[in-house]
Amino acid sequence: MATQTTVIAIGEREDLSDVITRIDPDETPIYSSLRKETVNNTTFDWLVQELAAASATNYVAEGADASYATPTQAVRFSNVTQISQKDAAVSGTLDSVDTAGRDRETAYQKVLKGLELRRDIEKGLCSDNAKATGATRETANLSSWITNVSVGSGGAAPTGDGSDVPTGGTDRDLSLALIDAAHQAAYEDGGNPNMLVVSPAKKATFSDLSSGSVATNQIQYTAPREAAIVGSVSLYLSDYGELSVVIDRQMGNDRLYLLDSDYASVVTLPGRNFLVEDLAKTGDAAKFQVITEYGLKVSAPKAHGAVYDLN
Repeated sequence: MATQTTVIAIGEREDLSDVITRIDPDETPIYSSLRKETVNNTTFDWLVQELAAASATNYVAEGADASYATPTQAVRFSNVTQISQKDAAVSGTLDSVDTAGRDRETAYQKVLKGLELRRDIEKGLCSDNAKATGATRETANLSSWITNVSVGSGGAAPTGDGSDVPTGGTDRDLSLALIDAAHQAAYEDGGNPNMLVVSPAKKATFSDLSSGSVATNQIQYTAPREAAIVGSVSLYLSDYGELSVVIDRQMGNDRLYLLDSDYASVVTLPGRNFLVEDLAKTGDAAKFQVITEYGLKVSAPKAHGAVYDLN
């Protein structure tokens, strides 16, 4: 039998797929769900108006004179924008050679840096950070505003004006009772949270919770196929409304958020929303930065809830 050999032709290009696979996830569920607004200053303010408490004894005698009460005043909140950026330099050689998966390395790197910057914003929104002014401004993130919270023993809720973050308490197991308590508090304060944002680990824990409040998963097939076991819950219907269960890879395992996406937004300064700027060339490399100047505006802090100090 003749031996088969592989002949490599001179000039034959290697078999490299022109498709680049990114293993790192780029989903940003909180950032993507919140409204987007533009502000005109690094410090931005907004007013929250609350109604007077309902009264069960609102009755007067015939011909009674008017009773003049002091109107309920609006509460003024403020936050600051922070500057976040990603930089890169690409050599002239790399921009000239034939690279797999893209035409020019510089353009490709600009896309990647934009994705990385968006993930940084998501990570910040999920993390504890109070407002900081000065040369390096820091925007107050979600945990600085949400006061309808469940904390472990010894913990405390934040003031709710962006000036501080919740104080950690004793860790405890996740339960539906903790979620319901935060949901009830937000509902009683006028909110209607529609998102339950959890980490991947806490999503698995939540799906395993045993309660009549968790609907049974059912799958109906129109054609015969192998049986499937479903162990996931993507929608939670509590006594206070419906929550879409959203997995966020940037969320810590020690918490979860109940967010009303109608009452929070990410704001940016004009012309500073993922601005791509080419920097001065100082050698044989193209330099650029992707920059954004953004802040978090929680237009109704009491509309949201949170559960902290989870194992």
